[in-house]
Amino acid sequence: MDVKYKTYLDEWESDPRVKCVLVESSSSRAFSAGMDIKGVAAEIQKDKSTPLVQKVFTAEYSLICKIFEYKKPYICFMDGITMGFGIGLSGHGRYRLITEKTVLAMPETGIGLFPDVGFAYIAAKSPGEGAVGAYLGLTGNRVSTPAVLYISEDPDQDIRILLEKYSRNPESEPRLKLLLPRIISTFGSNKSVKEVIKELENHQLSGDSLVLKWAKDALQGLKKGGPFSLCLTDEHVSRVSSAQGNINDELSKNPKWNPPSLDEVNPAEVKALFEPLGQEIEELNV
Repeated sequence: MDVKYKTYLDEWESDPRVKCVLVESSSSRAFSAGMDIKGVAAEIQKDKSTPLVQKVFTAEYSLICKIFEYKKPYICFMDGITMGFGIGLSGHGRYRLITEKTVLAMPETGIGLFPDVGFAYIAAKSPGEGAVGAYLGLTGNRVSTPAVLYISEDPDQDIRILLEKYSRNPESEPRLKLLLPRIISTFGSNKSVKEVIKELENHQLSGDSLVLKWAKDALQGLKKGGPFSLCLTDEHVSRVSSAQGNINDELSKNPKWNPPSLDEVNPAEVKALFEPLGQEIEELNV
């Protein structure tokens, strides 16, 4: 799909009859719930040296770069559930329309991956100097319309004026805005995952019911994530912000992570993933 999608964008970009690209879903429930990773995981389990991984991610990242740099207006109707690759398809476009049904999440750590699709770039621009993005990427927690509007960039003045008669603000203050000081103190300042968990455990002693529930939900999200995935996500988001187990049907129910705990994650192995690939592995041509 990525290759075909990019081919269409290439054609439309040079076609003078095409003035803009509108992207919407055929589903009334979701814009996009993400890419189905099971097929890729099955191939890796059969052959760890399969070239499929490079092909899949070369296509994915090439498409995301195309969307980010698109010369014509690229407009996404993020109506309904927008997760994982759905954020990749929409979040890097020039215009993103949020509806009363929009729900965002990056649940990758819960399936042994990390929030890719350029999410770290989006996270780095979130409130709290990227702290809100780190919170969403690490916990995989969902946020609905008020919070999405809060963490989104303000539209251009011309667009704001155009949309005024069609849009309205949520009636309630977004919970993320109310919790921002706690989110910054917990997920900001390049804290390790263990430090984040310790902070959240302390917040569970709070007499504020809003803070207590947020801390409980965040801890539950972290507990669903693979230890290595959590450390990789933390390192990835921290790096971008500074610059500005087994996958199967039982994954979400009873995952068997390797390594099984945060204490057993080797930081050197996490940092090694950010080093250039060796000569025996071809770099992605994005």
